[in-house]
Amino acid sequence: MGGVKKKKPRSLLARIFQVKNWKLILILILMIFVSATLLRLDHIEMTKLRQDVLDTDAREDATDDEIIASLNKLKEFTTKHITIDAYEENGVEHIRFGTGRIVLANSYYRKANEVLTKAQNEADNYVTNPNGNIYRQVADICDAQGKRYGWAYPDPRYINCWQDELAKFPSSEELQSQIIAQIPSAELYEYEFASPYWYPCASGFAILACAILILLILIRIIIWFGYKILIFIAEHTR
Repeated sequence: MGGVKKKKPRSLLARIFQVKNWKLILILILMIFVSATLLRLDHIEMTKLRQDVLDTDAREDATDDEIIASLNKLKEFTTKHITIDAYEENGVEHIRFGTGRIVLANSYYRKANEVLTKAQNEADNYVTNPNGNIYRQVADICDAQGKRYGWAYPDPRYINCWQDELAKFPSSEELQSQIIAQIPSAELYEYEFASPYWYPCASGFAILACAILILLILIRIIIWFGYKILIFIAEHTR
């Protein structure tokens, strides 16, 4: 008996290959625009959070907990989004994934100032050590160098001078009455959070869609060229 033949449902891949190339290219252009917009929004948010860290650090009344909280917000956002940042180095533009180097300069200077003030106070109280008043000696040396080269506290070079000069005085049991100034390393106040090259967020899925569309277009072009080559070979081998 003659009956109506039911058409087999086409697979999703077959339906996609039915779409014209120009339509896929239009969709690709749209997705590139969407991806660029989402990446831009991620960059803006990362920049805002990075500035929040610097602003918190600049506040004289900021506590360590507040600074750490702002750093954690920045870290959490950066590690869960694709953040691209452009920067210039030696006149050349570069691109990096992440925040770049963040220096908590004010926190470092506050801590260094606290240590130096303590050392200078100790200099007025302890003056009978084998090396003499070492803090006064260091201050005189670094002040003289600062005048010569045009820098003074809280310039990092002044703090480095204190560290270098203090290191020249040996510590011993006879110097237990002296409190050696422990100026923290500047590296302890430097942070940099890296961003993943891809992450399952809004911008990540948009980029993935672009990659799939590009792959489909390339496959279709390769198939088309392959088909044309086969036809050419068949026609010339008869």
